[in-house]
Amino acid sequence: MKENSGEPVPVHTAAEGPSGSLPITGHMLHSAPSGEIFGMSQNAGMGWNPLLLNRPQYLILGTMGGIRREDGSPLALGYHTGHWEIGVMMEEVAHEITAHEGIPFAGYVSDPCDGRSQGTEGMFDSLPYRNDAAIVLRRLVRSLPTRKGVLGVATCDKGLPAMMLALAGMHNLPGIIVPGGVALPPVQGEDAGKVQSIGARFSNGELSLEEAADLGCRACATPGGGCQFLGTAATAQVVAEALGMSVPHAALAPSGQQIWKDVGRQSARALLQMEHSGIVMKDILTDRAIHNAMVVHAAFGGSTNLLLHIPAIAHAAGLRIPTVEDWNGVNRKVPRLVSVLPNGPVPHPTIRVFLAGGVPEVMLHLRRLGLIDESVLTVTGRTLGENLDWWEHSARRQDMRSRLREADRIDPDSVIMSPQEAKRQGMASTMTFPTGNLAPEGSVIKSAAIDPSVLDSEGVYRHTGKVKVFTAEKDAIRSIKLGLIQAGDILAVIGRGPSGTGMEETYQLTSALKHLPFGKYVTLITDARFSGVSTGACIGHIGPEALAGGPVGRLRDGDWVEVTVDTVKLEGSVNLVGDGEQPGTAADGNVLLAARTAHPFLAVDPGLPDDTRLWAALQAASGGTWQGCVYDTDKIIAALEAGRQALGWKS
Repeated sequence: MKENSGEPVPVHTAAEGPSGSLPITGHMLHSAPSGEIFGMSQNAGMGWNPLLLNRPQYLILGTMGGIRREDGSPLALGYHTGHWEIGVMMEEVAHEITAHEGIPFAGYVSDPCDGRSQGTEGMFDSLPYRNDAAIVLRRLVRSLPTRKGVLGVATCDKGLPAMMLALAGMHNLPGIIVPGGVALPPVQGEDAGKVQSIGARFSNGELSLEEAADLGCRACATPGGGCQFLGTAATAQVVAEALGMSVPHAALAPSGQQIWKDVGRQSARALLQMEHSGIVMKDILTDRAIHNAMVVHAAFGGSTNLLLHIPAIAHAAGLRIPTVEDWNGVNRKVPRLVSVLPNGPVPHPTIRVFLAGGVPEVMLHLRRLGLIDESVLTVTGRTLGENLDWWEHSARRQDMRSRLREADRIDPDSVIMSPQEAKRQGMASTMTFPTGNLAPEGSVIKSAAIDPSVLDSEGVYRHTGKVKVFTAEKDAIRSIKLGLIQAGDILAVIGRGPSGTGMEETYQLTSALKHLPFGKYVTLITDARFSGVSTGACIGHIGPEALAGGPVGRLRDGDWVEVTVDTVKLEGSVNLVGDGEQPGTAADGNVLLAARTAHPFLAVDPGLPDDTRLWAALQAASGGTWQGCVYDTDKIIAALEAGRQALGWKS
């Protein structure tokens, strides 16, 4: 190590310490735990005025990443724009709590970016991160025993679900979610979803190198906020508000702008009022609130990843976990009303959905249809019905909708449609859950994302084709880039569920197929999952997964597979129908599957971390993906005890 040249560096060995004295009493010294008193010493040591240390304390948790200079420029980059401005929002909240004579504390658990990790080994940690982060966030809450309430600021695919899980588990504590907002689209260019396909489009001659470089540079047009489409991040924001965990018209606000900061200050005031009124999380999160969230999810056409997150929130809250039948019932009753990226029919960015009225505007339509429960309590201290009464006649509603007309010359009623207009435009319901001999436990497809041009006159997608089987996503994307996947193919990517990869997202595949001319004539089936921005005839979450003995793991190249998805009746099937020159029937496929062993290359990905292998085992023991990939402590302990006894292990 090179010695420092020049003047000696001063080193102090003691300091005067804060002036003043702690506002303690003899009773406190007799009866309070030492940690509570020493906490006051710590607070004074960090510079808080000792005279104010008896004020109520509130915890602000955030998913902030990176280091921003005061002018907003980066000193150290974060993982994504979604958490880049979280600190700005936390500052707004802290100022508001202080102004109302509270003491704000802050803690941080940053989050990864699914877009950054697509197609990389980073994806192995994506879904497992959610559970880990929720655990750490809950530990942080419990580690500040003097807190009166918690406010969580989060934005993106895993950080926001983790924050919702954490607060949902704090049953007897006031809590509020503040969505981290959305980024703006470029004036000229592509959104952050489409731009992720520039590699595939360049490889297939659809883009020049110069075009790809230009589009890639400008896709994230503002430095903060989640992506501009209704993917998992934006859908999670919508769901947080639909659950009553956020103040009205908070989801999808433009990050960094004053209207977004105002949401933080309003949320801080609401948290203080919750604490004053004795309202806690178990009062907000009820079975009726979970149902409302599912209804709003269907009306928005939200990400299929919420099939993993809403059940997990219900589990954390100690509520009934919704079943596939529940999801099916909701999607059959609820019309899709929002025209937004990536599924349209017009690809409006999420900022336009916010200006058109966002979640409360959609809920107005759902209320008229009798599809939501207005009696549920929200973090405002008022019922959902009272919030909607305010919204319907508010100046804010009129101002936002007028702004959309003036700024973008867009009719807000063409972004958030009436049920009648949505029906006239042929907007398909959000999700279908196909079964069949390749998916006996079920699967999911965002039926709203199928290109309407490949549906028949009755709204049914039918595709029978020969399958090309891949046991690694990197091999599948390489085949697409090399032109080895063609119109009419069925693309199977197997062994990529929880046990194989931590249930990776396969967005680089779905985005490539979306933006290549032949892609709408290709069907993708997998036991992995999809990004919220995925579109096309893509069937995921196939159960059982291949590595758990699922029949999808017995497919071979050249097999005939038949896929049917009725986007009107919301019924579907995925069947092996033979391996000869011509397709046969599902019965023929049953015979083949019964006689086969697993695909010879089916295996756990060699790069899968031990952390993720443990997560996969624990969530499998807890009920697996259809239970939300949760940790059910009682089930896990019972399984461990049964295993211990079966192995003859002694205590």
